[in-house]
Amino acid sequence: MRFEISKVLDAIEGRVSTDPSLARAVVDLAEVIRYQDLDGGRPASLLRLGMVIDALARELEEDSVPVYAVVHRALLSDADLTSNERMVVRRWADDGLVEVLDNPGDRALEVADLLGLPVLSRVRADGLRGRYPWLVEQPGRVVAPVPGAGGPVFLAHVGGGHTPVAGARSPAGVRLLSRQWRCPEPGCALLGGGGGGGAFADLARVGERSPAGQPPPTLRGGAPTCPRHGTRLGDAGPRPRSAVLAVRVGGVIRRRFVLTEEQPVLVGRAPDQSGAVVLGQWLNDEARRWISRSHVRFELRVGEVIVTDVSTNGSGIRPGGSMTEADRVPLSPQQSRVLAEADMVELYPGVQIGRPDELPTGASYTPTSVMAEAPTMAMRLPR
Repeated sequence: MRFEISKVLDAIEGRVSTDPSLARAVVDLAEVIRYQDLDGGRPASLLRLGMVIDALARELEEDSVPVYAVVHRALLSDADLTSNERMVVRRWADDGLVEVLDNPGDRALEVADLLGLPVLSRVRADGLRGRYPWLVEQPGRVVAPVPGAGGPVFLAHVGGGHTPVAGARSPAGVRLLSRQWRCPEPGCALLGGGGGGGAFADLARVGERSPAGQPPPTLRGGAPTCPRHGTRLGDAGPRPRSAVLAVRVGGVIRRRFVLTEEQPVLVGRAPDQSGAVVLGQWLNDEARRWISRSHVRFELRVGEVIVTDVSTNGSGIRPGGSMTEADRVPLSPQQSRVLAEADMVELYPGVQIGRPDELPTGASYTPTSVMAEAPTMAMRLPR
């Protein structure tokens, strides 16, 4: 069972991120792990984060949904967690996948405000109406994960059930995310120059993170400050341009990815380039035969998304997202094209890539669960 739980924690790890372009909601990890009524198990369990992530994927009708987790430092030594769970959280902290803070306060709410994300929490925040009016004015921006048939569901603090919804980034968030920031503390996993500097520094992936994926600073007295160390940050210049694209297979958004001017992204059946997007697990047999190992390459040039077909069979462009066959524009092997805002690239019927807001969902499906490997005896869902 220990091996199975480790596999689940590895799957959950793939759904935690401090990248402002990819995170879809904010959670306070110290709160979520104590939702004992979700499974009737021990007082604290990291598996409950996986249950909440799966619920978010169901509500948003989208696979691979990452959450932005804020973690109180005390959780790293919390005796209610297993030694393996504590080790996992420390690794996430050293890798910059979560924010670890001595005094989190309302940091989760600040992140949600800066990034325009919903908050998944049972804590009522009406007292902060003055600082964050959207908490009570926009149902769905703060929702509580509660037990439901087949897993957690979400209830808005104002009104009944509600799907978590995103909003616009605050003016402060737009300003902060237009710049790169540097923490003067050596090896800061969140806002440093690379390297986690903790017990798992040799495993730290923060050095591979694009500057475009840097998390937002906290504001103290109006000054950008490192949320982890409380030190004032240095301005390291403009943040690199980036664009978010998504893959839709069978009417379902399966994955989002970030494109920057520094790093093109290959998409195909099984590309072997670092940072590439692998589609094979979502394709049927015919699609696997048609779609090349590396099928299309996306680049960002002067703010424009350029797609180049690098396949054997070619692709197509759906201008403005039109699914009318007469509107489809062929994209031959080695041919490139600028991708307009609403355009979609079609690798094979039912396999499209474009900007997430231009890729409607609505298909009936069961999302890929991070809890698929969870041992039955560890998960006792309420009836």
